[in-house]
Amino acid sequence: MSASAERELTVAFATLGCKVNQYDTATMDTFLSANRCRVVPFDAGADVYVVNTCTVTDRADAESRRLARRARRRNPDARVVVTGCYAQTSPQEASAVEGVDYVVGIGRLPDILRAVRGSIDEATEGRVFVHDVRKETEVRTLGAETFAGQTRAFLKLQEGCDLFCTFCIVPFSRGRSRSVEPRRVLEEVERLSARGFREVVLTGVHLGGYGRDLSPRLDLADLVEMIVERSPIERVRLSSVDPPEVSPRLLRLIAQNESVCPHLHMPVQAAADPVLARMRRQYDVAELEEVVGEISAALPGCGLGTDVIAGFPGESEADFERGFERLAAMPFTYFHVFPYSVRRGTTAAKASDPVDRKVIAARAARLRELGEAKRSRFHDAWVGRRMKVLIEHRRDPDSGRLVGYSEQYARVVVDGTDRLMNQIVTVDGVGRAGELVAGVPAS
Repeated sequence: MSASAERELTVAFATLGCKVNQYDTATMDTFLSANRCRVVPFDAGADVYVVNTCTVTDRADAESRRLARRARRRNPDARVVVTGCYAQTSPQEASAVEGVDYVVGIGRLPDILRAVRGSIDEATEGRVFVHDVRKETEVRTLGAETFAGQTRAFLKLQEGCDLFCTFCIVPFSRGRSRSVEPRRVLEEVERLSARGFREVVLTGVHLGGYGRDLSPRLDLADLVEMIVERSPIERVRLSSVDPPEVSPRLLRLIAQNESVCPHLHMPVQAAADPVLARMRRQYDVAELEEVVGEISAALPGCGLGTDVIAGFPGESEADFERGFERLAAMPFTYFHVFPYSVRRGTTAAKASDPVDRKVIAARAARLRELGEAKRSRFHDAWVGRRMKVLIEHRRDPDSGRLVGYSEQYARVVVDGTDRLMNQIVTVDGVGRAGELVAGVPAS
């Protein structure tokens, strides 16, 4: 065994992209830490740098390459390992980036360890380790125990997607939709609770598709009900769920169980029928408005976020204005706005009627302004009201006060001592602190 394989190695991660990627990084962190590796910040000197990439747009690919080159500059003698979605979809391109030693596809933890350790025989095995993820039938990255800077734990219970929206490369980078069996999900939730986490965020590439591949077939509401009945965790939060998958039963479970946070993130992407059709989304505006109405009736005052793409190919001025008016009328409490950016290999990238970049930027700015106004009104609504806030293991950098999220996903700063960290605290909203709600522990 080589000296490098025997000694403890320092490993630094850089992560791009979504919560699923963040979970995968946490899984690699846990796995490597159990195998004589010590994780350090990316800006610190490290023996090995692991770049967990995103490939949602061509711009994300470029950022992935930039991070890999930056890692090499941090320590010219370090090993640089590229993994994640860009590594999976463009492995040869990734391996050609100056300074990259190894490219490892998604779900290959043993190969990540070998690459980190430098125990690969390049002469016989090469430097690229990627398989056909479309043939995968299970979720291979589970078991994360640490989440850098997070009080909440994330749990990936679904991987891949079968929808093939025209703007999205995920079915090719992540494979078919596949679900973690309920027994394993419950074991993970219990383990995270035993490690001191008060909240678990259930996440997936297409979370609403959970259970369709299982036998017997299940859905997300079935799993939430099992967690509520059998798990000791104090708070469960759902990440993104598409509009057709927000079922009346799921809403009843959230409304009737205090342990399930009254907060949904529902990525609508657009609110004009011609654009939704071009995106190949599975709903129209009438269906969207019906779901939003059901959410408002079942969960009054809940947090309701969404994703919106500005300037999708073929989006006319009339489409944008119509969609903007509808989004303004819906009770969303925050937006994630994405100016459309080309992703090679998708249907949308071949469109013959792209929107001018300046027009895209202007539309995105208007949507962000609308989203901030909605967020501000949502936070205003909590002044003079009581809420339960999970206090984080850090303080707000601007005010020095404790900080956390309410069940409804309002961001709150709280007066108090460090003993309140990682506690769920009943808080009275007393005002605003910039963009956040200001609160004090209830007496």
